[in-house]
Amino acid sequence: MKRKVFIVSDATGTTAERVVAAALRQFPNHTVAPEIYPRVRTEQELEDIVERAAEEGGFVVHTIVHHHQRELLQRHCADAGIIDVDLIGPLVGALGSYLRSDPATEPGGRHPVDDEYYRRIEAVEFAVRNDDGQHPRNLRKADIVLVGISRTSKTPLSTYLAQRGYKVANVPIVLGIELPGELFKVDQRKVVALAIKPAALFRIRQARLQSLGMPADTAYGMQDHIRKELDYARQIFDANPHWPVLDVTDRAIEETAAELLALRNQRMRDED
Repeated sequence: MKRKVFIVSDATGTTAERVVAAALRQFPNHTVAPEIYPRVRTEQELEDIVERAAEEGGFVVHTIVHHHQRELLQRHCADAGIIDVDLIGPLVGALGSYLRSDPATEPGGRHPVDDEYYRRIEAVEFAVRNDDGQHPRNLRKADIVLVGISRTSKTPLSTYLAQRGYKVANVPIVLGIELPGELFKVDQRKVVALAIKPAALFRIRQARLQSLGMPADTAYGMQDHIRKELDYARQIFDANPHWPVLDVTDRAIEETAAELLALRNQRMRDED
């Protein structure tokens, strides 16, 4: 049975997501699916999340600043027999004691909302709408455009970068199908190609087929087909030498994202 970690936050959930991702890397032989529930504000939302976690045998991790909401969640988890881990309560309490000051949470659990907050929300919504080549006309609005074949971390990278405020679209490379013309009309400094080694892609796709209950000899997961896809992608990358190519083989999303942003920012500065 696939294990699930339910990440609950009254803000974006980015802090908890990073901590959970770091912790899960210590268990490479286990498949765990994080589900993020950001901007949770009401008791009903908390109850619904706990109910779902109970049904799926989940594990709850939370960063809820407002103590009343935090206590409600912990009580619901206890009643449902679910393990919950509070990532922020103990730290806020310890800092309060150290600083001899009360935390500045506002009544109702609402926090000051600034332009940066709205920018991140807008970026996440943009990434969802423009995942996997949807709406090519929106590519011109993106801060970053990712290009690669299936299972090269396009969607996880898009989501990760969006949670940091970047509008990211991703375009799949499909064997024998031309890329959308809109891709070549955007500022090419925004385009980043993603590559992966054949053996790693084979493992990933075989695991994907197994999780879907599909035969291992499906073309999608066959080594010959994978090589053809990678060769096709390489032809496209060679035809567009101005696209930097990042190898995502066995790399954490955070590591790839950091290199991608450094590379993109350098290109934008150098060519301005």
